[in-house]
Amino acid sequence: MSRLKSAIWVAAYLRRCQTEGVFGAVRRRGAEEAGAVFVKVALLDGTAMLYTPAPQSAYDESRPVDRVFAPSPPQPVEERKIEERLQKEISFDPDVWIVETEDKAGRHFLELAKA
Repeated sequence: MSRLKSAIWVAAYLRRCQTEGVFGAVRRRGAEEAGAVFVKVALLDGTAMLYTPAPQSAYDESRPVDRVFAPSPPQPVEERKIEERLQKEISFDPDVWIVETEDKAGRHFLELAKA
């Protein structure tokens, strides 16, 4: 079984956010098939969280098609620092997707958006 195409995963993820009342948008379209997805959660106070694809060691061998994310860094930081990190990711891999959501509570729903 193969993993969902990145474009389909992103569309489903944004739909999930919308149903929960969280605004989200694609800031950068990456490779349709398998571009890495980065999710920025703006906390609307000048800080944000960044969720990046987790290292392979974080994946459950019984569910290899799941997408697993890890906060990087583990606590909110100034949005400027997240933007600097995203620019580095883009220059390293131009096929990345960047999705941004806005939620004061920091809800991201990534634990629910697995496939």
